[in-house]
Amino acid sequence: MQCSIYRSRRKDGCYLYCAVKDDFAAVPRPLLETLGELTHAMDLELTPQRKLAREDVLAVMQALEEKGWFLQLAQQEDWAAEWRPATTPAWGVSVRNQ
Repeated sequence: MQCSIYRSRRKDGCYLYCAVKDDFAAVPRPLLETLGELTHAMDLELTPQRKLAREDVLAVMQALEEKGWFLQLAQQEDWAAEWRPATTPAWGVSVRNQ
């Protein structure tokens, strides 16, 4: 299955997959307004065996068949990735200067 992928210039990290290149007729107007200007990123051949970096290829293919589009949202940052209780002193333990 062939698809075209567009990058949102307004919403960093959001990509719109379309079943037909440059055809946004199936995409809801409010979504297009939210995404703002779209830049063509690439065309891609999807198969069940293909691996995508952040999405399940079967879910993308199903959405393209049923709706004609698929939205890949920006990856959520783990703001606490560098801070974990396992790497800090246990809660309730006082540290004394000696």
